[in-house]
Amino acid sequence: MSKLYFRYAAMNAGKSTMLLQAAHNYMERGMSVKLYTAGVDDRHGIGVIHSRLGIERTALTYDQTTAFDSSILDSNTACVFVDEAQFLTPPQVHQLHRLAHLADVPVICYGLRSDFLGMPFEGAAILLTLADDIEEIKTICACGKKASMNARIDGQGKRVRTGEQILIGGNVSYRATCPDCFYREPG
Repeated sequence: MSKLYFRYAAMNAGKSTMLLQAAHNYMERGMSVKLYTAGVDDRHGIGVIHSRLGIERTALTYDQTTAFDSSILDSNTACVFVDEAQFLTPPQVHQLHRLAHLADVPVICYGLRSDFLGMPFEGAAILLTLADDIEEIKTICACGKKASMNARIDGQGKRVRTGEQILIGGNVSYRATCPDCFYREPG
């Protein structure tokens, strides 16, 4: 029986690296995989899953209109991987859950749990509800404690506490923090 998996973390925990490694393991054994990433993430080009370690792969992109049903699968698809899963819509998470169970194909999603204000991303909230297997990927704050929050920063490295939920920017615009630093840092 296949499952829907959700692997979440704060920024810079290695989510994309882990996704690319898991996909490589399938492909190295001659299995076919489907890779998806959010179309809004164009930091390294549209349809590119990129790791800070320098590895990357092309992927299909999804947006709010993408339907994740059995039509996305080839007859030999062994696994579906979704990067930037926080941008999935609730119906898409339901579709991926259904796909894993009815098509018997594992679906592994990687993404953020919360935004720079400590609020859940809609896709992450539904993944935390429906995923059959949930795992936190650990990273550390600059102070050395476990980071579980994401702080938005401006060009001078100062904390930003207002703005739209989605601002693609990676290391330039965000940093992972522990809750203590998240709440204590002036903004």
